[in-house]
Amino acid sequence: MALCAALPVQAGEFDDVLHGTVRPGWRLPNGDHIAALHLKLAPGWKTYWRAPGEGGIPPEFNWSGSRNLAGVAINWPTPDVFDQSGMRSVGYENELVLPIRIATKNGKAIELRGEMELGLCKDICMPHSLSFRAQLPADVTNPDPVIAASMADVPYTQDEAGVRDVSCDLSLGADGVSLSARVQMPSTGGDEHVVVETRNPMIWVQEATTRRTGGEIHAVTTLMHMDGKPFAVDRSALTITVIGQKYAVEIQGCG
Repeated sequence: MALCAALPVQAGEFDDVLHGTVRPGWRLPNGDHIAALHLKLAPGWKTYWRAPGEGGIPPEFNWSGSRNLAGVAINWPTPDVFDQSGMRSVGYENELVLPIRIATKNGKAIELRGEMELGLCKDICMPHSLSFRAQLPADVTNPDPVIAASMADVPYTQDEAGVRDVSCDLSLGADGVSLSARVQMPSTGGDEHVVVETRNPMIWVQEATTRRTGGEIHAVTTLMHMDGKPFAVDRSALTITVIGQKYAVEIQGCG
């Protein structure tokens, strides 16, 4: 079995704020490879989840320089919710281990080359680019416990969390499409925040207002096309994430 150490990421002008490595990970029996980007931030600095909130910058990835890469799936660990100058942001403070599941073309080693566009925030938020390159060998099969721990720290599914029913009402408003969601589920602890996502990158989703009434959580938001164009809402493609102090729950689809 070959061993491979974590490889540094190019951080440039933010070297004193952000230290990044690629954790090479391990190969699964089906030929997929598990690796991770490991980002360590200076005290007080944050970066963002896939849906960063109104105060954040959404992360973007480019894998086009890679070899023997057929597809990439990112496993986002459960984020935290922050107040940022009166706006809500969703992300990670101090450290982020971001697991990446990679499908190969031929089962051999992977040459991973990519770029990550991300936001870094302390008092203000700034966009930044990370470049990374790593060889991911095919003969490492022992899991990396750091990556495995991050993969375990994902939101619960609706079945795991005891979600009983999910419904959405849609109506056309002056600023876009108003969405009102009702989810019957146990409390996730403390103040709960709901994040609504669509699969259309051109649809902007306003920060949801959230309240709980007994065993039901209510969230209201507005969806708008970034170019002001008309659009349809695919209920089955909506993702509703409820983030509480104890855990988070990810719900797919809304009837």
